[in-house]
Amino acid sequence: MSNSRYHALTGNINQHLGPMRENLPDVMQGFGALARSAMAPGALDAKTKELIALAIGVATRCEGCIGFHSKALVRLGATDEEIHEMLGVAVYMGGGPSLMYAASAIEAFQEFSGAARQAS
Repeated sequence: MSNSRYHALTGNINQHLGPMRENLPDVMQGFGALARSAMAPGALDAKTKELIALAIGVATRCEGCIGFHSKALVRLGATDEEIHEMLGVAVYMGGGPSLMYAASAIEAFQEFSGAARQAS
């Protein structure tokens, strides 16, 4: 695969969180529990919650969030149309800077989608 920026980014983040897991296990376990609870299906399904998370990642300009939540959305079967519509809302809420990060979200989603298609 010629373009694997987000694969490298998320892998690098995971690798560098190792010391946090080792040295602060309670913090990391607490964060994991918070994530599992917040993302558990309820009134909103898991895909909707991931779309919200990606929109917040775009609006707050977090490349790591863009990578991890794009990867999750591919796994959950999000469509290009769903991603683009969500990005419209993120740009509306975050202005010009969010528009620049919306392009990053499209790049990440396409990268993980291409890898998922190749693995199938």
